[in-house]
Amino acid sequence: MVISSPPKAGPRFEFLVKSVPGATAGRLCALRDGDVVELGAVTGKGFPLDRINPPDVAQTVLIFAAGTGISAIRSLIEFGFAAKERADVRLYYGDTSLKSMSYQERLSNWESTGIKIIPVLSQPDDSWKGERGYVQDAFFRNKNIVNPSSTGAILCGPNEMQEELTLSLVADGVSRDKILTNY
Repeated sequence: MVISSPPKAGPRFEFLVKSVPGATAGRLCALRDGDVVELGAVTGKGFPLDRINPPDVAQTVLIFAAGTGISAIRSLIEFGFAAKERADVRLYYGDTSLKSMSYQERLSNWESTGIKIIPVLSQPDDSWKGERGYVQDAFFRNKNIVNPSSTGAILCGPNEMQEELTLSLVADGVSRDKILTNY
């Protein structure tokens, strides 16, 4: 379970909970109105967006999200970070299967804000025609960094994904200071 509401959303919080029978998530999904839930401290410090703003500082923004990492990215997109004012904003969004991919109903709205979405499935069924593997693999196959000095990246997902992408982006000339994580 992760918080998915944007910053400064007021006293109301939204969560992304993937139901897994027998796990805590499954029990959360079975709650009814009025049930009490205790929460712990929030982890993560948020993305330091000032490093890629104003938009001319990073005309290209590459966003990478895997699994529930999409909740923080959802917040970022829906809070607004001036995607339409940038030349190239791409979201590489990875999950196990189409069935487990969250926020599918929002993807066309996100695209209308100027974001190109590249869904990537690690265990797709035979009918899947899109990218396969992990988000970093999809990016490595289709790299297109025109101006590294005007490129930023936002990473939210497993440590291995973040490490591989950071090494590759830095090797391609992207400033480490413009590679944002929320931890």
